[in-house]
Amino acid sequence: MSHSNFSLLSGIAVTLLSTMASSHAQTPAGTANWQAGVVLDGAVTSKGLELGARDKGLGLGHSDLMVRGAFNEHFSGEAVLGFHTQDKKLEQHVENAWVQTRSLPHGLQVRAGRFASQIGYLNELHPHADDFTERPLLYRGLLGGHWYDDGVRLNWTAPTPFYLRFGAEVFSGKKLVREATPDSTSLVSTLNMKMGNDIGPSSSWQWGLSHVQNKREAEVEVHDPAAEAHSHSASFSGKRMWISDLVWKWAPEGNNRNQQVRLNWEYAQVSGINRYADSTMRHRASSLGAVWKFTPAWEVGVRTDWLRVAKPEDHSGTIEFGNGRLTENAIMLAYKPSHMQTLRLQLTQQRASGANDDGEPVFAKPAGRSIQLQYVIAFGAHGAHSY
Repeated sequence: MSHSNFSLLSGIAVTLLSTMASSHAQTPAGTANWQAGVVLDGAVTSKGLELGARDKGLGLGHSDLMVRGAFNEHFSGEAVLGFHTQDKKLEQHVENAWVQTRSLPHGLQVRAGRFASQIGYLNELHPHADDFTERPLLYRGLLGGHWYDDGVRLNWTAPTPFYLRFGAEVFSGKKLVREATPDSTSLVSTLNMKMGNDIGPSSSWQWGLSHVQNKREAEVEVHDPAAEAHSHSASFSGKRMWISDLVWKWAPEGNNRNQQVRLNWEYAQVSGINRYADSTMRHRASSLGAVWKFTPAWEVGVRTDWLRVAKPEDHSGTIEFGNGRLTENAIMLAYKPSHMQTLRLQLTQQRASGANDDGEPVFAKPAGRSIQLQYVIAFGAHGAHSY
């Protein structure tokens, strides 16, 4: 899309947002007011990370224009226009455009349209709400950072004294695997479960388990060591993926205004890489992060994660696999004068190992050390805070 078309589309979107925001007082009784908001995520990066979404220098990260609300007592909806810079150029995409039920009985809920899958812990959240400047390697390598797609979702929340939700989704899969083999079926389905509860007055936990069944087999890329490009789809995919996520939070008497500790662990495994792979080959990834809010406006956090892959490449018609490992450690300090602003300083270290049969490294350009200074600011309505 050209810059002129993008400017026109952005102007229309801003006009629509302003109109809906100003007309909320006329919303019929029994429905939620329509809300609009804008989030800008800017950062300066000393060196781009391997599989990262941010280029070296100044650029926009995951920013968006959002409209959401209820059509009536039975249906609500949301639309999000996302934009970011890549290779110093502004890009845009329709990230969300869905309709969801509000009044189905027995804890049932249906959503249809374009939306982020609810697998894992972070995927359904907007990246600008993360605790670190980049998503873990698990998401960047196996899900393209933030996997949203066109599809349908069915959720059931059980009538239990603790939180228990089961979900099933069916997507086109074209956002997860962009270039698929001609004989692939364009469907990706997920099954997921979330459960959680309190531990006394100060602690709580949530555990999730997700399964992805992928019928889109990725085309094996032609070997080109010099190729450099961001990918908005999964760099490493397969027929089946399992993700387990566990979150624990602590705050004095449950009040997180002044202090809070957050721990988050996720693990993923992908099998059935493609028709050329040995059945024992796997992609694996893990992430462990901890954040301590020690005053109302200040947080400090650390994260360590790794990604192990079996990467197929086409060498003049011969498919070869390289086993690679990428590790990443990050430490960050964030200043949040309000819930609408975040200023974050982060130091990230990357290391890579592994090569294919020709001796070419699987991960060619690990960043070594990189410093990121990020500023996020929101105007108007913003997404609800999840657990």
